Amino acid sequence: MENFVVSARKYRPQHFSTVVGQSHITTTLKNAIRNNHLAHAFLFTGPRGVGKTTCARILAKTINCEALTNEGEACDQCPSCLSFNTGASFNVHELDAASNNSVDDIRELTDQVRFAPQAGKYKIYIIDEVHMLSASAFNAFLKTLEEPPAHAIFILATTEKHKIIPTILSRCQIFDFKRITSSDIVEHLQEIATKEKINAEASALQIIAQKSDGCMRDALSMLDKIVSFTNGTLTYANTLEHLNVLDEDYFFKMLEMLQQEDLPGVLNLFDEIDKKGFEGDMVLNNLAEFFRNLLVSRDARSIGLLHVVEEFRNKYISFAANITPAYMIGALNILTEAEIGFKQAKNKKLHVEFHLIRLTHLAQAITLVNHGGVEKKKRVDDLKPVAFRQINFTAYHRSETKKATTKSSNQDAEKVQSTEQKATLNIDNSVAVSQIPNNTKKEKEVVQEAAPGLGALKKIREQIQNKKLDQAAVHSLSDDLLTTCWTQYLERLQENSQVTSHSNLRMASLQIVDEKMFEIIAESRIQQQFIENERIPLLSFVHDFFNDRKIQIRIILNPNSDKNEPQAEQTLSQKEQYIKMVTMYPIIKELRDKLNLDLDY
Repeated sequence: MENFVVSARKYRPQHFSTVVGQSHITTTLKNAIRNNHLAHAFLFTGPRGVGKTTCARILAKTINCEALTNEGEACDQCPSCLSFNTGASFNVHELDAASNNSVDDIRELTDQVRFAPQAGKYKIYIIDEVHMLSASAFNAFLKTLEEPPAHAIFILATTEKHKIIPTILSRCQIFDFKRITSSDIVEHLQEIATKEKINAEASALQIIAQKSDGCMRDALSMLDKIVSFTNGTLTYANTLEHLNVLDEDYFFKMLEMLQQEDLPGVLNLFDEIDKKGFEGDMVLNNLAEFFRNLLVSRDARSIGLLHVVEEFRNKYISFAANITPAYMIGALNILTEAEIGFKQAKNKKLHVEFHLIRLTHLAQAITLVNHGGVEKKKRVDDLKPVAFRQINFTAYHRSETKKATTKSSNQDAEKVQSTEQKATLNIDNSVAVSQIPNNTKKEKEVVQEAAPGLGALKKIREQIQNKKLDQAAVHSLSDDLLTTCWTQYLERLQENSQVTSHSNLRMASLQIVDEKMFEIIAESRIQQQFIENERIPLLSFVHDFFNDRKIQIRIILNPNSDKNEPQAEQTLSQKEQYIKMVTMYPIIKELRDKLNLDLDY
């Protein structure tokens, strides 16, 4: 019994001219060979199954061919070509980097590079899946790849170019392989079917090309499977059945039902598809692709993006002409949401049915919006200014000021009314000043500075507060008053149960520096820190007591205190630690007594 050879191996290209869909690379390589402009290292990168390794082998055979054709192809007659075709060539070495990715494997390879070829000009090293090499293996390969012997040529192939370190990329000529188009795959499959005497419909081969996603090896594997399944006869129906592809006729039927808003028909059709074994996510994905194809079929400029079976092309164009783009985009939006939420849904079938119900009533929603059924908020193009109520500043003046303003009240009211009608966002300074009685020049300047905006209200309050403080009696800083103020603040801390702050402030001493400053002298750094934390409320209390906000406080450490001298560190027992903590913070003892705690030391 003759051994079966799969089509991917049996019909692997042996010359540059037979490589499918990579003419931009094969032409460059042939010209380089003819002009003797060969680089010492090549990197072939691209998707799987597009001909990277095949082109590497063809290049290796053609380089050592002793009688090249005029087109730059190998002759297949010389000893070098014959030995290569039979797999007995000593000048071509292939290394699978996926299983030989260690430093030792690369060192063994570099040791072989030093020896010249026994026959022919070059020794070619093909390293497949080169991205699988380890970082140390890449580094061991760098020097040899940069300056190889004149007789050595390296051809690297990978599907993941981004995993190769930049120092390797910079030493190679890079060739990017592209996905093979559906038309090229169909043409190549038709040639093989003719050679193998296989009866294949064009629509069946187009389905295989679409399913392969630009990979020729996958397309040939599918062809072999379907030939075995159908016993040598490929039809559109059995190809769909074997590849588990949903027939597009279902979607055309569903589209007609959606247009007629036939909800029972849509749900029954989906139930029929579900019983055939197609998962809900596949239905949603294929239906979204169906609406995408309808959308690109509306314009002749985008019709080239329609990759479907040829017999359905005219059907897409005719259906797309009767559907609005708004409906297609709305349907794509609904189907995209359905695909995103499919994995989280517990009842998968109900999830798909719910979004099919939305699609059924999508036309009603679009009609409702187009006829103004949904009220939209109007956009305001121009900013409308806000009229602020004028502030009656006469309330802050003396009773004599009120009598002086009664004569000009009518004129002021007219000016306020005219200002509101203009509805300006900024308050006119002249208007604001005219509304204030002409009593003192200082008061006019206060209001005039506050007029430009609402942010000046804070400044007005501060000025009014300072005015009140100026009117009240200001107490000078003296020892008696400072002692009274200090005692009152300590009593306030005790009433608020601030035991720690009270104890630290009580142990401090006071000293007047000048008429606007006094010092608080702390006996330790910890005490100084506690007093520093109490600075803000203490300073506020002092200002209120003396009615003078210019008084300042300085917190210093007593330089003559023995507590400030650095002490040698010593290890304290748990009992000593507790006694020291109680001495510094009496509140700890109170807490222990209230909670009735027992000490373990």
